[in-house]
Amino acid sequence: MTRLVHKQLDGGIATITLDSPPNRNALSVRLLTDLEDRLNWALAEPAVRVIILTGTGRVFCSGADLKEQRVEPARGAADAPVTASFPEIMSLIWESPKPVICRMNGTARAGGLGLVASCDFAIAPLTASFAFSEVRLGVVPAMISVPVLRRLDARSASEYLMTGEVFDASRAQEIGLINRAVPEEELDATVQHYAEMLVKGGPEALAITKRLLRELPSVSFDEGMRQMAALSAQRFTSDEGQEGIAAFMEKRPPKWTL
Repeated sequence: MTRLVHKQLDGGIATITLDSPPNRNALSVRLLTDLEDRLNWALAEPAVRVIILTGTGRVFCSGADLKEQRVEPARGAADAPVTASFPEIMSLIWESPKPVICRMNGTARAGGLGLVASCDFAIAPLTASFAFSEVRLGVVPAMISVPVLRRLDARSASEYLMTGEVFDASRAQEIGLINRAVPEEELDATVQHYAEMLVKGGPEALAITKRLLRELPSVSFDEGMRQMAALSAQRFTSDEGQEGIAAFMEKRPPKWTL
C-alpha cells in the first residue's frame, strides 16, 4: 500500500511530508498512522537533529477526513474515528526534544491548524489562508484547542474559533499562530534558515530549552529562579556545556555541529 507520508534525511534535518493531495492532505486514519510512524522514526533516529513537517500540493492540511467521520444514526461517539492517533501525534510534536518546523506549503483548516500550533516554528507563504471551520460544521475545535490556545491571545482565539472566519497568513503571524509569513518564492530559504540555525545548538540544550519554554511560565517567580539557578549550574558543568565553551574559546565548531 502506498505511503501517505514520506520521510527524508539530509544533513541532520528530517523532512516529513504529507502526500495525500486528492483529499487535500486530510487527516484520514491511514495518513495519521503513517504520520505517527514517521514521527517516531525521526524521534528515535540519532542522526536527526531537526524535523520539518510539510505537505504536497496547494494545501498543507484540510483537517479531519469528513468522509470517515460520518456514522450511522444508531451508532454513537465511540464509533467515530475522529480521534484515531491525532492526540498522540500532536503530543509527539509538542513534547519532541528535537525542534519541529512546520513548512506550510499552503492553506490549513481545522485539524491542520492543530499540527501547525503543535510545531515549535511555523512558516507560511503569504498566499496561504487559515480557518478554524469546525463550528460551521456543527462540531468543535476540541483536540486542537490544546496547542492552539497556547499560541493565540484570548481575544484572537475567541474571534476565530467561534466565527470560523477565514484569515490570511499576515494575520496568522500577527496573532501568533505562525512565526513568519513570506512570499512563496522565499518559503524554502526561510525554512532552511531556521533549520540551519537550530542544528548549531547543542542537542541537549535545545531539548531542555524547549521544555522550559513550555513549563516555566506556570512556575512562580521565586521557584522559577531557584530551579533555573540549579539548571544553569548543571548545564555549565555538563559535557555538552563544557564542549561548547571550549569550542568558543578555541574558535572552532563544537563537536555536535554537522
